[in-house]
Amino acid sequence: MSTSLLEIVDLGDGEVVLQRADDDSEPLVSIQFSEEASAYLMENNLEVAKVMIQAGIQAAAKMAEMSGLEVETSDSSDKAEQRTLH
Repeated sequence: MSTSLLEIVDLGDGEVVLQRADDDSEPLVSIQFSEEASAYLMENNLEVAKVMIQAGIQAAAKMAEMSGLEVETSDSSDKAEQRTLH
């Protein structure tokens, strides 16, 4: 992905998006909160979405870092990385 300024925007209908600030392309990330979730969050959707996006970026960076190290240091291609999602 090219380097550009990103912005988090609350669309006001329960949806929060991460998009490039300099163009009108489709959002990179979209988070949709139901009415029930919005009520539970006490209308703090934007703050929760910011944390969710930050966690996603950190996780992606960590995976990219691990992948890069694995490619550079791995001598055997038959070792499969196991991941468990809960």
